[in-house]
Amino acid sequence: MPELHVITGAGPIGATLAEQLASAGKQVRLLTRSGSGPEHELIERRAVNVALPEQLSGQFDRATAVYHCLGASRYAAKEWQAELPPAEQAVMDEAGKANTVVVFAENLYSYGKVEGPITETAPRNADFGKPAVRTQLVRARAAHATPTVSVAASDFLGPYVRASVAGEQLFTPILTGKKVQALGKLDLPHSFTYIPDLAAAMIRAAAEQSLWDTFLHAPTAPPITQRQLIDSIATAAGVAAPKVSAAPVALMRLMGLFSGQMRELTEMSYQVAGPFILDSSDSQQRLDLRPTPIDESITATVAWWKAQLSPSPS
Repeated sequence: MPELHVITGAGPIGATLAEQLASAGKQVRLLTRSGSGPEHELIERRAVNVALPEQLSGQFDRATAVYHCLGASRYAAKEWQAELPPAEQAVMDEAGKANTVVVFAENLYSYGKVEGPITETAPRNADFGKPAVRTQLVRARAAHATPTVSVAASDFLGPYVRASVAGEQLFTPILTGKKVQALGKLDLPHSFTYIPDLAAAMIRAAAEQSLWDTFLHAPTAPPITQRQLIDSIATAAGVAAPKVSAAPVALMRLMGLFSGQMRELTEMSYQVAGPFILDSSDSQQRLDLRPTPIDESITATVAWWKAQLSPSPS
């Protein structure tokens, strides 16, 4: 009987994990509220609300590892605080009963505002808004009896990624010949984590018991600027470089007076107002993994977006 790997959530990370594990011949159980996710003979999709212990009961039995990739219903601190801690608690409690490890997909928010490259040894004690919720989650994992691993990534790049600095707001206008609206400063170094590299790191972390109860950084290529990213996307797509405008932080704050979503983005504007660099060198050595070169990541992501934007056959 093949190993059973359980994934909660079928967003970009959950879907990529499911595909990588199934391609490696592993049995996958994918838990989402709707029962959605990639189709594959080794992927079993179940409609389960993992925040409800009564629905989660028994779902992790026989699991080699659990990968928690569930997000909140909105990109807002209020929803994060209400939804994420109880869901993670339920997952860790159930994993403890099944005697298995939980690998969490994490971001860099708990570090708060960091001067210079972000390393794994930097303090994770952010105390404002959404970052404070991430700090709370990381501390709860460390305090729980169930073994856990957190694998943190910078802004996502890759197939399935839509809501990201390098998501739909860039790829759709570039591939359709329209103007690009970016955020913050365009010519500062910024790290982008390729989603397949994050998934591979989570799988490796689950398999190596020596990495349990640690906080790791997903292998991430050297930073590039937003302008370089935009130009590279256009080159890979074989289209002309687009016209680009960028909303400065002051404008984001002004727009936030009228838009709740923009207020939430403005809270994190320090990530696009200055250099934002993820140093994954130590974790790469511990995981024995290397990041995909950024040009290869962009080319693969362009191919995925072209397929999404192509007219469906009649």
